[in-house]
Amino acid sequence: MKVAFYAPLKPLDHPVPSGDRQLAQALLQALHAAGHLVSIASRFRSFDERGDAARQARLSHVGGKLARRLIARYRRAAEPPDVWFTYHLYHKAPDWLGPAVSRALGIAYVVAEASVAAKQRHGPWAWGYAGSIVAAQAADAVLHLNPVDVEGVRNVRGASAVADLLPPFLDLATFAGSDAPAAAIVARSEARVRLITVAMMRPGAKLASYRLLATALARIANHAWDLVVVGDGPARSQVRAAFAGIDPGRIHFAGAQPAHRVAALLREADLFVWPAIDEAFGMVFIEAQACGLAVVGGDSGGVAAVVASGRTGVLVAPGDAGAFADATLRLLRDAEVRQRMGRAAWAYVRAQHDLPAAAARIDSLLRRAVANRAAVTATAGVATATR
Repeated sequence: MKVAFYAPLKPLDHPVPSGDRQLAQALLQALHAAGHLVSIASRFRSFDERGDAARQARLSHVGGKLARRLIARYRRAAEPPDVWFTYHLYHKAPDWLGPAVSRALGIAYVVAEASVAAKQRHGPWAWGYAGSIVAAQAADAVLHLNPVDVEGVRNVRGASAVADLLPPFLDLATFAGSDAPAAAIVARSEARVRLITVAMMRPGAKLASYRLLATALARIANHAWDLVVVGDGPARSQVRAAFAGIDPGRIHFAGAQPAHRVAALLREADLFVWPAIDEAFGMVFIEAQACGLAVVGGDSGGVAAVVASGRTGVLVAPGDAGAFADATLRLLRDAEVRQRMGRAAWAYVRAQHDLPAAAARIDSLLRRAVANRAAVTATAGVATATR
């Protein structure tokens, strides 16, 4: 099928790396792997970070104009799309394009990762919330990547609406082989357990997670570990300041690294640690487990959907530095358990979070959505003819 792909929160080629961009790219890979012909419908970004009603109104207006242009373009096209596929729909980044284009062309409209926060109905994102509800209700099918979102979306779509749960996934081939040692990292001490964390350095939840990690590690500073920090961003100085109370010889800042380099660094480590404050699910947990690492994380958002706590790692109450320190210390001390969890993690992500399984599930849902749309269109045609 021909698929028009759109990511209203962040275009696939956005210069700032993030889990959201990474998952959008993975979805594109999965659609290609399933044999579909994918085109990028638009790079229009509908994101409003601050809850500015006037900005949301402008974005809605611009989105309407762009939708009309797309409709005209697709109607002239020799081969218009069969499906419109939107990734990540919520009140801060509603889809002002997909519902209008799909309705005008009579094609299926599919959404992956829709989120409905009812508390935003009358808040500063009320305009964006209303737009996201219209889109969620218009969707012929929804792919849920985060189990936390299921109930909210069902409340506005109805229990009988077509939906499926798609565990977050990656093309794990990136993490399969060996790679050259990462020159950015100092030679490791075999007497120490090597911890690693990978995250953007930006204000808000990421910085809060870094600060909690520093607090937790300071509590176990008398044990044998060192930490590799992979990532960069505008909060770099605050992140470094958070670790200032720990011997600087034990904290190695590697900066931002390309994907293959991140994989190499993960494979050289012994344990992945990340508090995951306000994390949607954390694609990096999949990456770490794909490299055979046990993980210690915060049990927030959908993190439990990508970590089998007790089997592939340990999840603790979000924001609890003491519990995080205790869990990290347990796995520091017990190499046998840590390595057993790492082996389980390697197998777990390949069974649950790899590209081929995701491609098959996405393909199945697209075909159901197209069939349902065709049935609805046919029923509407019969009803019109009998009037």
